[in-house]
Amino acid sequence: MKSLRSIVPIVALVLGLGWFIWTWGFCRFYVGPDQMVVITAKSGKPLPPGQILAKEGEMGIQETVLGEGRHFRDPVMFDREYHSVLLIPPGKIGIVTSKVGDPLAQGDFLAAPGQKGIWRNVLGPGKYRLNPHGYEVKIEDAVLIPIGYAGVITSLSGQQAQEGAFAGKNEKGVREDILQPGLYFVNPKEFQVNVLEIGVNQVSLLGKEGGAVITKGQLESHNVAMEALQGKMLQQQAEKRRDYYRESAAEGQQNIQIVQETGSSWSRQRAAQNTVQSVPTAKKPLSRGEPQREDSTRVLNEFVTFPSRDGFLISLDMTLEFELKPERIAWLYRSFGDLPAVVDKIIMPQILSITRNKGSEYGAKDFIVGEGREKFQKDITEALSKTMADRKILTHNALIRHVDVPMQILDPIQKASLAIEQNLTNKERQNTAKKQAELNTSLSMIEQRRAQVAQETRKLQAEIAADKEKQVAEIQGETMKLAAEVEKNTASARADKTRTLGQATADSMKLVEGERARGAQMKTRAFGDPVAYSLWEFAGALKPDIRISILHSGPGTLWTDAAKATLGELGGATLLQGTEAQGSKK
Repeated sequence: MKSLRSIVPIVALVLGLGWFIWTWGFCRFYVGPDQMVVITAKSGKPLPPGQILAKEGEMGIQETVLGEGRHFRDPVMFDREYHSVLLIPPGKIGIVTSKVGDPLAQGDFLAAPGQKGIWRNVLGPGKYRLNPHGYEVKIEDAVLIPIGYAGVITSLSGQQAQEGAFAGKNEKGVREDILQPGLYFVNPKEFQVNVLEIGVNQVSLLGKEGGAVITKGQLESHNVAMEALQGKMLQQQAEKRRDYYRESAAEGQQNIQIVQETGSSWSRQRAAQNTVQSVPTAKKPLSRGEPQREDSTRVLNEFVTFPSRDGFLISLDMTLEFELKPERIAWLYRSFGDLPAVVDKIIMPQILSITRNKGSEYGAKDFIVGEGREKFQKDITEALSKTMADRKILTHNALIRHVDVPMQILDPIQKASLAIEQNLTNKERQNTAKKQAELNTSLSMIEQRRAQVAQETRKLQAEIAADKEKQVAEIQGETMKLAAEVEKNTASARADKTRTLGQATADSMKLVEGERARGAQMKTRAFGDPVAYSLWEFAGALKPDIRISILHSGPGTLWTDAAKATLGELGGATLLQGTEAQGSKK
């Protein structure tokens, strides 16, 4: 038992170490960035009939793929294959065709998630991990509607809409709602988007040289990917219109020449009879922000020719400016087709019909004189506006550029007009000469008046300067006078001050000294004797610390005592002796 107990931990340690080495050394694998791994199980339940991807626990290619990171799979029981993830760049979409799932219902050709077939929903830009054994992805361009255009939507799935009505939900046909300028992720298997110009366009009839339809061009954006996508969208539109032109020419409806235009200028080419030709022009480099145009301009062997009221054949050039409203563009497309079809079926017939009908009401002379041409232009503009309004097209202007009139009537009218114009020119020259003389006279008067004004100005300046000097002198004199008066008043005030101070000082001294004298008299009367008063005054003037020394003036002692005495002492002794002597006398 003891030996068994000692062996069990060793066996457990060996098994644990073996499991760790097998798991981390042989079962572990790493999936790097932008990679995925498809796992194939070699054991499990067999797949049902028709199923190509296995779920967990079934044998075969597993439906779920492994993404980036660390994974563990038994290399004996599972095989693995590496694939790159599906990357859909900006401006692109992914159309998914599923090889797995439930079959579609009868009549459906677009699949929902979990069904086999083409998915109705598309994949937008990004990274996706779809099993390549069960899903096929086709990358195509997204739909970009440029500025100045609208996208007309045609539904390709569902029940056919009623004739003459827009397609609703789950119906096939042209839809009433349109796509505004922007980027859209639309499944081309579900919807077809046709880009049509909105806003103002032109149709030009070039007389005997044919006609041209001028439409919008491509505007350069600030995104390289969007520029390329926009160019492809307009190129697809041009290709569709080329097909329309070729079909029309093959059917003998129109003699058309297709001109591919690039750049900001518009070239017009003469159409060859019963031919269709594509003429590309060289692209010129564009700076940032400059509009780039890349359109198809039709040149038609169609011109306006009609007899005038007086029987002369008239040919003319004209340009029609028309506008397609965004809210009407779907109706136009459903009723007539793309812009070239709208021009062929509506605009061109109406231009030719109305111009010929209105032109037959005018004489040949009316097309030469400006007033007649202006009235004719106004009439056809109003007539075209009324007619086009019923077709949801807004007409702005019908402009007449050139009218070709037969020479037998044009030459006399031109000569008469030239004579009239020459006469008017001569009159204008006379008027010009007269006006020039009047101008010269006016200039002389102006010069004379200018000199007069200059002289008057100088005189006025001198008067102003003299008046200014006079006023300055008067101000200076008045200032000096005022200063003298102020000085006089100041001196008078000073004298009054001195006099008043002197009188006050004298009065003060008189009062003080008088009082002192009266005080001395009163003191004298109080003592009764002037000498006593003097002694009292003398005693009051003595210092408190005075010393009195008595000196004997006997024979032989004067000089001896004089050496010890001070002058004050001597004086005091002498004074005292004198005082005593006076007292003894009394």
